[in-house]
Amino acid sequence: MAKKHVVITGGTKGIGLDATKLFLKAGFKVTIIARDFSKVQKFDDCHFITYDLRDIQGISKLVSEIGDIDVLVNNAGIMNTCSFDQYSTENKEDLLKINLEAPVELITHFSKGMIEKKAGRIINIASIAGQIGHPDIWYGISKAGIINMTKSFAKILGKHGIIVNAIAPGIVETSMLNSIPKDRQESILRSVQSGRFARSEEIANTILWLSTESPMYINGTCIDINDGAFPR
Repeated sequence: MAKKHVVITGGTKGIGLDATKLFLKAGFKVTIIARDFSKVQKFDDCHFITYDLRDIQGISKLVSEIGDIDVLVNNAGIMNTCSFDQYSTENKEDLLKINLEAPVELITHFSKGMIEKKAGRIINIASIAGQIGHPDIWYGISKAGIINMTKSFAKILGKHGIIVNAIAPGIVETSMLNSIPKDRQESILRSVQSGRFARSEEIANTILWLSTESPMYINGTCIDINDGAFPR
């Protein structure tokens, strides 16, 4: 039996890297899409594709070269530290392309093969920032868009046997943590129940569960991983 194939964007560090390791351990063929692989640990049965997700127009060709897949994990994302009134047009456009437009385009094209097979799972990495707001307003806007896009695609693709869900983590112990001011980190720590930030492997385990074992009736859902910081 052929191995199932997962594509993970930004799978070179943090959540994406931990997800890559879990999928490989689970017996998947893994393809990682990222801009830079210069500092990446190499794995067997893992294919690396260097691609800049800001190139929205080229995504259809990229998808055709990769071929059919079973699981898509839209993990790649960027965040800026500038205030809303200091945002450059370039910063805004780059963020929206990587965080929001590219995931939509990837789903649009990869779902064609999933529709033919009448099966597939898609996991989008959103954020608590898309639910409660964020100092980087465009980051918050992009993550709110991911949540809404997830619900929309679940309605569009669900009838074809495709499951689409999102995960909205609170702050996670990754390199992105270094860009968050200390006073805001301390405020967030006071709002959670365990007194710590989420670990990237906790998010990765949830990604794998949604990709493999979660019931099909969990569709169009955003799973919050914030330790009670934003109970809904």
